[in-house]
Amino acid sequence: MTDAAPATRHIIVDTDTGIDDALALLYLAGRPDAEVAAITSVYGNTSVDNALTNIARVQQLAGLEDVVVARGAAGPIEGEPSIAWHVHGNDGLGDIWKDPISPRNLSPLSSAELIVEMARSKPGFYDLLPIGPLTNIGIALEIEPNLLTLFRSVVIMGGSGPFPPLGVSQMIDANIQNDPIAAGRVFAAPRRELVMVGVNVTADTIVDEQAVQALHRAGTEWGTFSAQILEAYMDFYQGAWGRRVSPAHDGLAAALLLEPRWITESERGPVNITSDGFAVRAHLMRTASGLPVSWRITPAPDTLVVLDADRDAFLADFVRIISGFPRI
Repeated sequence: MTDAAPATRHIIVDTDTGIDDALALLYLAGRPDAEVAAITSVYGNTSVDNALTNIARVQQLAGLEDVVVARGAAGPIEGEPSIAWHVHGNDGLGDIWKDPISPRNLSPLSSAELIVEMARSKPGFYDLLPIGPLTNIGIALEIEPNLLTLFRSVVIMGGSGPFPPLGVSQMIDANIQNDPIAAGRVFAAPRRELVMVGVNVTADTIVDEQAVQALHRAGTEWGTFSAQILEAYMDFYQGAWGRRVSPAHDGLAAALLLEPRWITESERGPVNITSDGFAVRAHLMRTASGLPVSWRITPAPDTLVVLDADRDAFLADFVRIISGFPRI
């Protein structure tokens, strides 16, 4: 007797296609239990136009050229965009390629419009995976206030979990900081299931030097692509840690959508957008010791906030698949 095949998740990926986003898309393309149903672009790691070029590169590599793509917001709902050129390179993928290309199947709808149209067409069928600033989702909520209730689940790469222990700082929460207004709309909206995979768990989910060497040795197009862009990512992160390693931020969020069993610790509760005058974050409204915060919070529906994950299981699966050796 054999185990039943896992149910396929039909996923709309909303992405500011930088290096870790591209790897997350490649990972989803290699999972037999995932169908990338649409890819919607947004600014963030790079400009929205570069994000479209980078989507096209992954589509070409991974055989996703028939997947519908949409052009999304070029900046936040209010203010100017903050583009992470210094992290992901001028083109968002480490400035390795010189020729811009375009997605073959570009929708006439904006990212927000396409997300709403697909959600309304099949309530409860699609999963939404926003792995960039939440601007497109914030705009989509203006069109359809019950948007998040129309998805099977929404898994966000962003947020910072609960408040950290005293004296402990956290990595920047870039996807939230880029558009706190949109993020506030998302965490306040009614939903079926909203999962926050924040920097509290992604920052130390590390693709190390040995993993990159394995990608180089794989001898596949996927492995070479993954190694090349990761080397560029590590050019930035070596300044933080003194080693050529990098976090798999978006890849972990993609994996936990497919493998919720890899979530080893979590808590449900309201998430609010906070600022300390320097950084804007999405926090679960409790302290590191589990106590309530010291001010009146803004009421919000519960979010499932990931506190810890099985990083070893994820990283083994992630590196194997982006090496070009999909699961059977």
